[in-house]
Amino acid sequence: MEEKITKDMKIQEVVSKYPETAPVFMQHGMHCLGCQIAMFESIEQGATAHGIDVDKLMEDLNKAVEEKDGKKEDNKEEK
Repeated sequence: MEEKITKDMKIQEVVSKYPETAPVFMQHGMHCLGCQIAMFESIEQGATAHGIDVDKLMEDLNKAVEEKDGKKEDNKEEK
């Protein structure tokens, strides 16, 4: 993984860079990925506003990216 996703990163920044995280946000109840606030609000701010366990969200977001990166590596090895 290029860099670990952190609580202070903007929601929209993360979804743009790592599209595979969108379903994770949705599963955790953060359905405002396309709203204006997502451009300015950090993951921690959004999670707190929605009453979401930010530590579990962070774990799941980073896991989604790691799994995607792992699949990329597997595909390289297969070629």
